[in-house]
Amino acid sequence: MPEFKSLDPLLHNELRLKIVSLLISLEKASFNFLLEKTEASKGNLSVQLKKLQTAGYLKMEKSFKDNYPHTEAKLTKKGVQSFERYVEAINSYLQNDKKEDG
Repeated sequence: MPEFKSLDPLLHNELRLKIVSLLISLEKASFNFLLEKTEASKGNLSVQLKKLQTAGYLKMEKSFKDNYPHTEAKLTKKGVQSFERYVEAINSYLQNDKKEDG
């Protein structure tokens, strides 16, 4: 019988997964960058960033740039580790599929 690892329910959401997938390869990213890349609404992006922040997966830095609010997101060590476990879990699903085919 195949063995499936649990998927992190926080990351098993399309928008949150997009956010973390973008941040994993960047030191940090601005709210506007994430908005553009994820094609989410401002409200939805804000809510999902807050959920990731509350879980300790990312840190938010708020400042002003040319008198405009500027928000940047950065993954924490916990966020990186959670993403790596999530990818490992997904891979376990794919490996089980290959074992059945082989």
